[in-house]
Amino acid sequence: MDEFTTNWTHEELKGYMLLYCAHADFNVSKEEKEYIKSRIGDKKYHKVLKEFENDNDYQQIQKINAAIERFEYSKEEIDEAFRSIKKLFLADGEMDILEKNLYRGLKHLLKK
Repeated sequence: MDEFTTNWTHEELKGYMLLYCAHADFNVSKEEKEYIKSRIGDKKYHKVLKEFENDNDYQQIQKINAAIERFEYSKEEIDEAFRSIKKLFLADGEMDILEKNLYRGLKHLLKK
């Protein structure tokens, strides 16, 4: 589990998770990028993006899960994260089937 331990702040976790979700349909729209930047700022966006691009899918989800456990997110904090994810998915005007499937999968994984 140590390989998935991060020293992220809450904001960096939020950004990383939103980036993960934005890649659900393999096409990150300009609107999605702007939404993420509006949530965490331009500097943190680029920092998190660099790490995200160096991780594979398995590492990405493990890091997200480990960080959520480390922060001991409450039900309310997880619910807020899912509201942000839904807004991200709707930023480009639609929530396609890949995004819906990822949304359901994350809910299953993170709302244990």
